[in-house]
Amino acid sequence: MKNHSEEIDQIIKETLTQEEAKFYDELDELNLFGKIWGTFKGKGGWLLVIMNIMSLLALVFFIYCIVQFFNTDVTKELLQWAAGGLFSVLFISMIKIYVWGLMHKNDLLRELKRIELQVAALAGKSSK
Repeated sequence: MKNHSEEIDQIIKETLTQEEAKFYDELDELNLFGKIWGTFKGKGGWLLVIMNIMSLLALVFFIYCIVQFFNTDVTKELLQWAAGGLFSVLFISMIKIYVWGLMHKNDLLRELKRIELQVAALAGKSSK
């Protein structure tokens, strides 16, 4: 399957112009850090920066809750600090799930663009 895929890629690159081939090469699979950095690009990048700042604040609050949890002996305060810690962990988790969804969306868009280029290249090759 790998050879067949590479052959198709080679056929597509031969039919594309130089600019289109460069664009096609940019659509390759990204590593994890490239995917994370890609979420900051675009219209919603500013929102993601704010969400990451809020996530860091929630982490600081979580650490504070842990310290206070172990420094108290009153049951009511134990429950309150545990609830605060649980809330902050849930908040961080929700932000991370949102970011993973964005990374997945970007992967899907990249693959759709690759398919679109492949269809255009094959259509151009078949019409010649």
